[in-house]
Amino acid sequence: MSLSKKAQLLFLRRNYYSGDGRRNNATAMRRDHSGGLIVVSRISSFFGSKAGSFHRLLCIASNSLTTTHTFSPLLKQCIDQRWLPGIKTIQSQMLKSGFPIQLSGSKLVDASLKCGEIGYARKVFDEMRERHIVTWNSLIAYFIKHRRSKEAVEMYRLMMITSNVSPDEYTLSSVFKAFSDLGLEKEAQRSHGLAVVLGLEVSNVFVGSALVDMYVKFGKTREAKLVLDRVEEKDVVLITALIVGYSQKGEDAEAVKAFQSMLGEGVQPNEYTYASVLISCGNLKDVSNGKLIHGLMIKSGFDSALGSQTSLLTMYLRCSLVDDSLWIFKCIEYPNQVTWTSLISGLVLNGREEVALTEFRKMMHDSVKPNSFSLSSALRGCSNLAMFEEGRQIHGIVLKYGFDTDKYAGSGLIDLYGKCGCSDMARLVFDSLNEVDVISLNTMIYSYAQNGLGREALELFERMRNLGLKANDVTVLSVLLACNNSGLVDEGCEFFDSFRKGKVVLTNDHYACMVDMLGRAGRIDEAEMLIKEVVNPDRVLWRTLLSACKIHRNVEMAERLKRKILEIAPGDEGTLILMSNLYASTGKWNRVIEMKSDMREMKLKKSPAMSWVEVDRERHTFMAGDLFSHANSEQILETLEELIKKAKEMGYVEDKSCVFQDMEESAKERSLHQHSEKLAIAFAVWRNVGGSIRILKNLRVCLDCHSWIKIVSKVIRREIICRDSKRFHHFRDGSCSCRDYW
Repeated sequence: MSLSKKAQLLFLRRNYYSGDGRRNNATAMRRDHSGGLIVVSRISSFFGSKAGSFHRLLCIASNSLTTTHTFSPLLKQCIDQRWLPGIKTIQSQMLKSGFPIQLSGSKLVDASLKCGEIGYARKVFDEMRERHIVTWNSLIAYFIKHRRSKEAVEMYRLMMITSNVSPDEYTLSSVFKAFSDLGLEKEAQRSHGLAVVLGLEVSNVFVGSALVDMYVKFGKTREAKLVLDRVEEKDVVLITALIVGYSQKGEDAEAVKAFQSMLGEGVQPNEYTYASVLISCGNLKDVSNGKLIHGLMIKSGFDSALGSQTSLLTMYLRCSLVDDSLWIFKCIEYPNQVTWTSLISGLVLNGREEVALTEFRKMMHDSVKPNSFSLSSALRGCSNLAMFEEGRQIHGIVLKYGFDTDKYAGSGLIDLYGKCGCSDMARLVFDSLNEVDVISLNTMIYSYAQNGLGREALELFERMRNLGLKANDVTVLSVLLACNNSGLVDEGCEFFDSFRKGKVVLTNDHYACMVDMLGRAGRIDEAEMLIKEVVNPDRVLWRTLLSACKIHRNVEMAERLKRKILEIAPGDEGTLILMSNLYASTGKWNRVIEMKSDMREMKLKKSPAMSWVEVDRERHTFMAGDLFSHANSEQILETLEELIKKAKEMGYVEDKSCVFQDMEESAKERSLHQHSEKLAIAFAVWRNVGGSIRILKNLRVCLDCHSWIKIVSKVIRREIICRDSKRFHHFRDGSCSCRDYW
């Protein structure tokens, strides 16, 4: 037997009001406009069982009122607890109470979606004969939020075809995002036209922002700007969407211009605006505007926002202001993965590899999980420093986090092993990649090229062609370098001719590689003719030919080239050093004195020859002629003396033509013994380094050291890998991989 109305009221009051007459904070009651009771707040805490209490209240509510407002607080309770059975019970009770589904359907659909029950929401939606625009919007918005753009567009199409409902600003602002996600440009333009007809493009900033964002993602920044100009009341979201678009498309000058217009119109930037425009300033290397924006950030209080700080850090790094970027980084209390990655990659790009690796270690110590980009940057830092053991440690981290098949981390590993003289290991990494792209192929081809494996590089290039991947300027340079380092001059000329006929725009770097290839092969006249084909050849091109003249001791052509280079770049240090060495190698000591005198007058100083070797993950530096600065100099000199003695017993004779100073023969011998690579190798031998000895040198290895290292590799019965400024030399058992062609 059901309770009377009076008994129901008494029951509710006993359960919802405390003994002292105050309303309990768990729930409350009021009357709606029809005079019925509504439960407005939390309910279930006063009952032992959620289901039992819910059903009792549902019975009271359904008997108390005849409007949908009765069920609103109960639906809210179900949403808060994500309780689908309660929603289904409410629907059943609504139907029993005689509520038409079209009146209650919108609330039920909304409640189901908020509980994440799209299937039940769609079932209720399909049962509705008439659907309100709010219901359509709820479903479309749900699909967009959960990255189901295809279903969102299908729902939008269904609305346009089967109902008399017109889309509003919420419909269009949602569906425009779906169009951009799916690349549906034509359909997007038709809906844009509908927005214009409905008057929403100009009058509604939400629709305007969605349109700008959509066109930006289509890569149509011109159309995005036209939309922005037509919107009557512009806000920060609208203008930021355009600035982000300009920045992402590489139209950085336009991004800065839009930011300046924004300030002129009195619109205050937000964190995302600052983050985007700072990236553009960095790309432009516009330090002036970058610092002004930094000042605005401080003034407006956004300098402590992590996103803005990360972009500020990136801007300073791209402008080569490393110390400023490190200061910004120290101000960040809790840097995230993106911030660490920006710092590490920026330091590597600025040639601060050792600092980058130190920061990478700190990141790992702080338990920040690396991503493929931070790992790739750290690996490139190791490869630039030829830090093989450190790189192998990072390879272990790559494997630990499952990035071994990732193309970015994979390219970093290929670069590492390639630049440490381990082409076989580089190829193993390359073959394990899930996806092969132009970047990974270029890295592998370049690895072969540097190590003198020209045939392998050309085979891989042929595979690249068969895969239908287009060569870019890096590919061209790597292929030409492979031919150059392997003495494949005819093949190199054929490739160069085909590249000239292709779509790749050849740069001075490509021409310099060809000039070096022809020059080293003794085809100096051909090399000069090639330079003359270049519009406005720079000093590097002419200096490359001058280097070939030094190799072949062609003084006459060298003097002519020297005059030409000094016309382009007066006081060019590299040219004067090459001429001084050429005169010395041909015994023209008076001219050597003249060259050195000119260099002193111009306050030019030759860069010292330096070599580096890694021992126990520590990098040791050696400079030619510097015998006593190292902590273990005594042991190094003893080991070096022993190695020279054994090398002489096996036929080593000092090549005094490599000494470009006029001195006694014994002094020339001592000078040759003090070359930086000899000191580095002696140190590695004394420390009894396991495996191959890896040496990095900043200049080309000289003829004397090349001969000496070949013999030493036989003496110590170990491989010595030397990476000089041109290529790799693998010394094994008395021979070199370059076959004496470098």
